Amino acid sequence: MRQLADGVFMLSGFPPNAINVYLVGDVLVDAGTRQAERRIVRQIAGRTLRAHALTHAHPDHQGSSHAICERLSIPLWCGRDDIPAMERPGGVANPKAPGWLNALQGRFWTGPPHPVARALQEGEEVAGFTVLHTPGHSPGHVALWREADRVLILGDVLNNMNVMTGIPGLHEPPAIFTPDPARNRASARRLAALRPALTCFGHGAPLRDPDRLAEFVAGLAA
Repeated sequence: MRQLADGVFMLSGFPPNAINVYLVGDVLVDAGTRQAERRIVRQIAGRTLRAHALTHAHPDHQGSSHAICERLSIPLWCGRDDIPAMERPGGVANPKAPGWLNALQGRFWTGPPHPVARALQEGEEVAGFTVLHTPGHSPGHVALWREADRVLILGDVLNNMNVMTGIPGLHEPPAIFTPDPARNRASARRLAALRPALTCFGHGAPLRDPDRLAEFVAGLAA
């Protein structure tokens, strides 16, 4: 586990930076795939957690959520419009994906449903961060923003790697996993305008270059 900023840690994984999980104060943010439980538990051992929050309810972020919440007896929080996906059996299946891909993710990545104790909404606070509603990649996608030191956890609004090849670099999330790409671009423009000093991605290494982020977003289609 690596400290990125005051109270913000990025858990290690393999391959590095591929599917990221963060510890923010006493809140675990995202939980990787269903295979990630053991590595998450190992790295947070000895820490007292208050809650587990999701940026969004996709299989590579909610995979170990049920297991972690049950094991640590902590509540699950996520964006209001992602609650149905998180609580309904089969709710995280991707309607845009071919059946074989959903079957593959269902077998290896997707975690069981879990009741959501708190619906995260715009302007609320999570471990010193402000919740921002950033829909597009999922209906209830949220980002976390700490203005004091300009730290942003943006989930999958953007990726800092090509998720198909693993090659580093800024990208939009693949359209097949993004129900509303135009709305997601609007969310990306909103976040880039914050000029984050540190941007933490669901996929890809952290970025400490607000100009690079702004330039990439400026080049996106309207």
